[in-house]
Amino acid sequence: MPNPDVIACLDANRDKHLQQLCQLLRFASIANNDDDQCSRCAEWLVDHLTALGLPARIMATGGKDAVFAESDPDPAKPTLLIYGHYDVQPADPLDQWDTDPFEPTVRDGQLFARGASDDKGQLFLHLMALEAHLACGVLPVNVKILLEGEEEIGSPSLESFVSQNKALLAADAALISDSAFFAQGIPSILTGLRGLAYVELTVRGPGADVHSGLYGGVLRNPINALARILANMHDDAGGVTIPDFYHDVLPAGDPERAAWASLPFDAAGMAASVGVEELTGGEQGLSPLERCWARPTLDVNGIVGGYTQPGAKTIIPSEATAKISMRLVADQDPERIVDGVRRFVAEHTPPGVDAEVSLHSTGRPVRLDTDSPAIQAARDAMTEAFGRETIFIGCGASVPVTELFQRLLGMDAAMMGFGLPDDNLHSPNEKFSLDQFYKGSAASAAFLELLPKRLQ
Repeated sequence: MPNPDVIACLDANRDKHLQQLCQLLRFASIANNDDDQCSRCAEWLVDHLTALGLPARIMATGGKDAVFAESDPDPAKPTLLIYGHYDVQPADPLDQWDTDPFEPTVRDGQLFARGASDDKGQLFLHLMALEAHLACGVLPVNVKILLEGEEEIGSPSLESFVSQNKALLAADAALISDSAFFAQGIPSILTGLRGLAYVELTVRGPGADVHSGLYGGVLRNPINALARILANMHDDAGGVTIPDFYHDVLPAGDPERAAWASLPFDAAGMAASVGVEELTGGEQGLSPLERCWARPTLDVNGIVGGYTQPGAKTIIPSEATAKISMRLVADQDPERIVDGVRRFVAEHTPPGVDAEVSLHSTGRPVRLDTDSPAIQAARDAMTEAFGRETIFIGCGASVPVTELFQRLLGMDAAMMGFGLPDDNLHSPNEKFSLDQFYKGSAASAAFLELLPKRLQ
């Protein structure tokens, strides 16, 4: 049980904490904007953390500034690194919001605002827990806090920042809250995240667009060639045919499959929610959750080529391009995957055209140790706060900082997510349940007490 005085302090300050979160949410801290909203938001966080008794400062990253704070270190206590991000997605389309996205509004127990769930509400509940512990005496652990301002644009400055500040960020455990429950009432901890390899494939033919009547049947059409290459990237069973694509895949174990099978997953409901009849993508013969959480994928995200305006224009285009993303799982190496794509394209490019593969970005997949002290403490804390056994789940998306902490700082993070699947992340009317917000702060407070016991 967490310290009852700490919980009483959290309960007594609910209104104040909600008002403070609303102040934070009013900053339109969009990372790809050039205005001063990100810097003003960072300065607000510095002032707030410092007022709590956690001296904070702005740190340059080469992009948007980071906020760093830490408690007075006690060599007898372990150290926890808490990560969050204060940047948010653009609010467009504005006409689809019921209220101003940067004027927080409470309706039916939900707080509506851009960033309410992703990630300002989730990072702020940890600050509430720290404040309550400090008000009741001392922190059970040493704390370091890193809040970045570029997560929503892929954290382009984060790797170099972490690499250059390893000693400053060194800790015994890390905590990240930038995820969600599997479903309402089911507290969940992420233990697996897919990585990413994103490439662009361009096929070139004639030096300029040419008349399809004069040259049709003589020249190889780059769009036709591109379509043929892309079609060959999957077999009839949904498998990816890139060389060595599955070579390093760490398969899901029977316990994981059994745990996922027990979840209240509604395949038909998921299909209906996106307007299709069935979930037919990916490798056939595997469950939808395994295909999404534990298997790699290759998807064409867009194709450009030729004449695309209204009406007709009879040409053979000079080039065509496809954007391709590959979601990767443990233990796949993005560089090896991209090398396989290049070999595949070279082998499948027909005569008469040239093909080029250019790399946009990569991110390594993450598999976390569920027996680590931080994850075990997080599970117990969430179970205590929400009154239901916490489960371990996977995720088909990526949270790049998790892999960076694992690779550069040598520690697995506990991913305590408090959002809900219907929080409308990146969409109009983003929201955060106040019940999740307040219970999440209690879970964070309990985690701070349980972590040092698990690390003994």
